[in-house]
Amino acid sequence: MRIIGGNLKGIRINPPKNLPVRPTTDMAKESLFNILNNLVDFEDLQVLDLFSGTGNISLEFASRGAIKVTAVDRNFGCFNYLKRTATDLNLLNIDAHKADVFKYLETETESYDLIFADPPFDLPTIPLIAPLIFDKKLLNPGGILIIEHQSTQDLHQHPNFTEKRKYGFSAFSFFSN
Repeated sequence: MRIIGGNLKGIRINPPKNLPVRPTTDMAKESLFNILNNLVDFEDLQVLDLFSGTGNISLEFASRGAIKVTAVDRNFGCFNYLKRTATDLNLLNIDAHKADVFKYLETETESYDLIFADPPFDLPTIPLIAPLIFDKKLLNPGGILIIEHQSTQDLHQHPNFTEKRKYGFSAFSFFSN
């Protein structure tokens, strides 16, 4: 894995092999950030990264100058790896939390410009993510929610759904506020 843009472009990230993650591939991540380059000004963003895993996406947003990146993952190894990596790279704009994502969302009161969720593909509650975020009003006006999921899964039923982009076995579903 590597950081593909921003002031840390090209830095390789080497998480431990024993973490229970399926990181977003560099190809899919590059495609995602090419789309986002046309939609957002990274320096103005407050980002929530759900199921952050190794922090691959959090690190990318932080490298591109996001004001604040809040990363949430329940795995202690992932949480520690991201905190250590953010410290090593002097990324003071990353705020990592060790928590169950759904419990975190139930109590969250801040709102964000962009929320990225990369849950385990076999998680049966993936369709509940968008309703929970919109019901709790966690997106700022004009905000974007992106959920990464299996390309065979369909999340278009939610009224805030805007589009789905497929990249091999993975897909990104976009929702807007």
